Amino acid sequence: MATVAASLPLRAAARAGPAPSRAPPSDAAFFPGRPWQRGLAARGRPWGSVGWFRAEALPGGAGGPPRREPMAPPYNVLITGSTKGIGYALARKFLKAGDNVVICSRSAERVESVANDLKKEFGEQHVGLSVMLEKALVDFARDKPEYIDIWINNAGSNAYSYKPLVETSDEALIEVITTNTLGLMLCCREAINMMWNQPRGGHIFNIDDGRPTPRFAAYGATKRSVVHLTKSLQAELQMNEVNDVVVHNLSPGMVTTDLLMSGATAKQAKFFINILAETPDVVADYLVPNIREIPTKQSMKPTYIRFLTGLKAYSRIFSRIAFGARRNKYVAED
Repeated sequence: MATVAASLPLRAAARAGPAPSRAPPSDAAFFPGRPWQRGLAARGRPWGSVGWFRAEALPGGAGGPPRREPMAPPYNVLITGSTKGIGYALARKFLKAGDNVVICSRSAERVESVANDLKKEFGEQHVGLSVMLEKALVDFARDKPEYIDIWINNAGSNAYSYKPLVETSDEALIEVITTNTLGLMLCCREAINMMWNQPRGGHIFNIDDGRPTPRFAAYGATKRSVVHLTKSLQAELQMNEVNDVVVHNLSPGMVTTDLLMSGATAKQAKFFINILAETPDVVADYLVPNIREIPTKQSMKPTYIRFLTGLKAYSRIFSRIAFGARRNKYVAED
C-alpha cells in the first residue's frame, strides 16, 4: 500500500533542532517485552496513506539530557480518517490556526486530492509530493515531523451497512470491529509509545459516538467502547506515573457526514438529524480551539470535550416540539 506525503510550508515550529531522545523507563512492566519505538511496519500492518503538511524547521539544535519540554504552537497534529467529513474539517481548522497536520487515509488518491485542495485553499506556492511504498503510518509520523503534539483518532467505519444487526453479514461486522476497535487500540498503543519517547510528551484524542441508533448497532457499540478504552488507558498511564502523555475523549455529536446522511432514510432518523446534527465545519470550529487550549495551557489533565451536550440536545428537542425549529434543515421529513 502506498503512502503519500505532501509538504506544505507553514510557520516554523516553536522548538529548534532535533528532539533529544528520551530513554525508556526503567520499569518495563508498562509494555512488557516490547522494544521502544517499534512501529506498525515491523508487524506488516500498513495503515493507509499519509499526507504531511509540515512547517519549516528552525536552525540550531538542542542538546542535554532528556527533559519535559513545554508545548508551544504551532502544533504538530495527526488526524486519522481526515480526507473527508469531520476529520477533514478538523484538519482545515488546525491549518488555519497555523498548525502542521498529518492527513491520513487508506486511499492514496484521496490524500493526493486533499493535498491539492489544501494548496489552493491556503495559497501555498509549492507543495512537494512523494510516494513511499509499504511505509507504516506511525513510522512515517515519527520520522518526518520528529514529534506529534496532538494525535486524533477519528477513523471509523460502518462498512456502508444500514441493516439491523440480525441482517448484517459477517464481513461487515468484521470490518466495523477491525476499524473501530482494533484499529483504535493499535493507534493508541503506538501513539503512547511514540509520545512517551518525546521530551514534549503529547495528547491523544479518541473520538466517540455511542448513541443507540437503529441499523447502527455494531457501529454504535464499537464507538461506545471508546470511552471505556480511554479511561483504561488513563488509569494505566497514571499507574505507571506517566505525566506527559494524556488520553482524552472527543465527542463531536451528530455530524452531517456521508456516513450519517447515507443512512437517513427512516422517519425517525430524519427527525433527529434535523434537530441535532451540524455540519463538519460548525463542529470543527468549536472543537479545534478547545483542543488547542489544552497544550497551550500546559494542561496534562484528561479532558472530555463535547460539542453536543445533553443540555443542548434537550433544548433543541424542546424548540422543535414547541416552535417547529430546524424542520427540514438537512433532509426533507415526511
